[in-house]
Amino acid sequence: MSYSETKPHPELSPYIDAYWIAEGGGNFVHQESILPDGCVDIILNLKADCRLEDGSVFMESETAYLIGTMTRSGSSSIGPDNKLLGIRFKPASFSIFYQFSSLHEFTDRSIAFEKGLAPDIHQVMKYGDKYLNHFFLSKLSPSCHMLMPVIADIQLNKGQTRIADIAKRHFTTVKQLERHFKFHIGTSPKEFVNLTRYQFAFEKIRNNTTNSTLLQIALEHGYYDHAHLTNEIKKYTGVTPSSL
Repeated sequence: MSYSETKPHPELSPYIDAYWIAEGGGNFVHQESILPDGCVDIILNLKADCRLEDGSVFMESETAYLIGTMTRSGSSSIGPDNKLLGIRFKPASFSIFYQFSSLHEFTDRSIAFEKGLAPDIHQVMKYGDKYLNHFFLSKLSPSCHMLMPVIADIQLNKGQTRIADIAKRHFTTVKQLERHFKFHIGTSPKEFVNLTRYQFAFEKIRNNTTNSTLLQIALEHGYYDHAHLTNEIKKYTGVTPSSL
């Protein structure tokens, strides 16, 4: 299996994290773990149907899918004849391009996306990123909603912040944050903060260049102790830190 990413047009980069391609190879089905990242994706199946081990189809050929924000780990099966192209939107950025119902309805779900809303698969296959940039630039809304600076604040603090403090800093209420987060991201503010904190801790564990102990990493990232960190890592990845 091969996997690659490219960055979008600079005007899209505040809202789209990357265009990615996953393509099968060899003579076997490759199982890939998918970890939650707070993002919404549109996935285009460019080639054959994607099937599970029991033979059932989970992504039909030449069909687009909306992948809601994930709060737990998942898995993907990529066969020799499969090729998927994804558009990964940064947290809360999907609604910059689409006037959609609350994303809370699609959390941890994958649904077929209307052809009239998704990029044209044949144009994607012919022109690639050039077409995708043109497509999303034409849909780019000139205004941003109030969550964009809130997201930046949470990420700047590596998820180590209280929801009440966030609301106070951004002149809003916890109740309003709850409503906006569920609509634009699909999770509660608390879940998103926890997810962000886990991401920073996860990266530290994966790239532990200072040889920090698990307890040191836990305390550095705002966890009570190493057991608390272990439980959070297992919640989001399905495995313990020692298995990373």
